[in-house]
Amino acid sequence: LNRTAGRRLAELAASLQSTGDIARPRAAALKPGARLLREWNGETHAVLVLEDGFEWRDRRWRSLSVIAREITGARWSGPRFFGLNAGPAEAKQAEAADGKR
Repeated sequence: LNRTAGRRLAELAASLQSTGDIARPRAAALKPGARLLREWNGETHAVLVLEDGFEWRDRRWRSLSVIAREITGARWSGPRFFGLNAGPAEAKQAEAADGKR
């Protein structure tokens, strides 16, 4: 197995042992203080990760999806908009790149 597959199997085994469930987490774990950057229509948006939410444009927000909606005017998955959740094509590319390292 490549490193990505081995790491994923270890995560699944640990999850199954601790919770009895092997559901994949919906979003990447973000540490407070991290900055998420996204350019949209020529403007760069910076979101600061807080302990209990996010800060964007000097306001606190509970959800990345609400921030993405404010930026775009459309319903977006916040984690996907900020590049935290790769779609199927992006996930395959990332896995292939990880296996080459």
